Amino acid sequence: MEYAVRGELVLRAEDLAKKLKLRPPAAPALPFDHVTYCNIGNPQSVGQRPVTFVRQALAAAVCPALIGLTPAGPTQSPRVFPPDVELRVRQVLHASHGVGAYSESRGLEIVRRRVADAIQKRDAGIACDPENVFLTNGASDAVKAMLSLIVRGTGDGVMIPIPQYPLYSASMTSMRGVQVGYYLDEDEGWSLSMAELQGRLEEARGRGVDVRAIVIINPGNPTGQVLTRQNMEDVIRFCEREGLVILADEVYQQNVYVKHKPFISFKKVVTDLHSKVELASFHSVSKGVLGECGLRGGYMEVVNMNQDVIELIYKVLSVSLCSNIVGQLAVDLMMTPPKPGEPSYELYNAEVTEIFESLRRKAMALSEGLNTFEGVSCNPSEGAMYLFPRITIPEAAIFAARERGMACPDVLYCVELLEATGICVVPGSGFGQREGTYHFRTTFLPPEDQISDVIEKMRTFHSSFMKKYSSTFQS
Repeated sequence: MEYAVRGELVLRAEDLAKKLKLRPPAAPALPFDHVTYCNIGNPQSVGQRPVTFVRQALAAAVCPALIGLTPAGPTQSPRVFPPDVELRVRQVLHASHGVGAYSESRGLEIVRRRVADAIQKRDAGIACDPENVFLTNGASDAVKAMLSLIVRGTGDGVMIPIPQYPLYSASMTSMRGVQVGYYLDEDEGWSLSMAELQGRLEEARGRGVDVRAIVIINPGNPTGQVLTRQNMEDVIRFCEREGLVILADEVYQQNVYVKHKPFISFKKVVTDLHSKVELASFHSVSKGVLGECGLRGGYMEVVNMNQDVIELIYKVLSVSLCSNIVGQLAVDLMMTPPKPGEPSYELYNAEVTEIFESLRRKAMALSEGLNTFEGVSCNPSEGAMYLFPRITIPEAAIFAARERGMACPDVLYCVELLEATGICVVPGSGFGQREGTYHFRTTFLPPEDQISDVIEKMRTFHSSFMKKYSSTFQS
């Protein structure tokens, strides 16, 4: 099982970071003074500040004495937080046993009802049943739970986009299922071709694979593309014809940077088409503008699923009793933020707007910068937190990577980038790519005042890398 975003390259980066902290005065100097982690969508690890409203509510929930609630009952205490924060926390604590107690396996009912109301609002009034919402430890646990139900053995397959987020390939390997990859079209902005889907499906079935589901990541990871509504309708009709469950990874639904392609949920399009296709969609507090990765909060909504299947999902999640309660509260805060006129709204709106606009600016700056490098092409990011530039690697570098026992030449590129600049990215081979092409995935999460420095360090390294291995080959 491989998981590239936390693989050997990242371990090397962490080792270098420790050496920088502990380096004795006489030790050899490294060519950089800090490690820049662009390998994973972990915003707060690279400087993004938590949103005040979220942390105030969580603090009060974890320590109710801050809002005058004690085991002995309410007390008079100085007001620490705005009244809407206090009200929100009091409502949740009144409807639960606090953050130190288990909830039911689906998650706190009050949170699921609020999430369902928020989904209904997002989807322009389409009803959402709280009993079809499951609160989970991030979206990852929900994804793994669904895959564990779909993959019964070595003959079962799931269609997964290439490039893809390695959660899917790693989970399929651990479950001994078959990954049926379908390629996104890089030359067309990482678009999804229905002919490609049909061809890969027929090829897999010709090999005896029972293909049971398809994963759609929208907005894309690592590619950053956003699906059009027409593309989504085509996928739904395809799944109707072929009897496939849709697993819609929608964790970046708040990270859309282009106005001509707004985010539309698969739930909405399925409902608008009056389709009976089975759907599970996923969301997480780790992404969006909150970036609360460490809280491990997420949810899954299931649509058009038989009650027996819903009960099986409940059973699978019940094995872990429930997801963590702080993460559940974070989901509530993400889905039902302060409204205009409430005391926390102005600050909340200012903070999330600045985070979003900064992400949009950084995405544009980094993609434009990468496209000026020799032999590099990079589609702009329409959404999510990543860029997936295609790089040209000289023949001598391909040979050197082979000599060092590396699985793919892009690993050599990323290792040498790290050791020359302290910038940690992930080789494209960790996500999948067409044979003969090479990429790397980078986030655009470092602080905005550091992006120019990141670009120039990458540019200097890339020029040196190309010169080094081009001259080696010619000699």
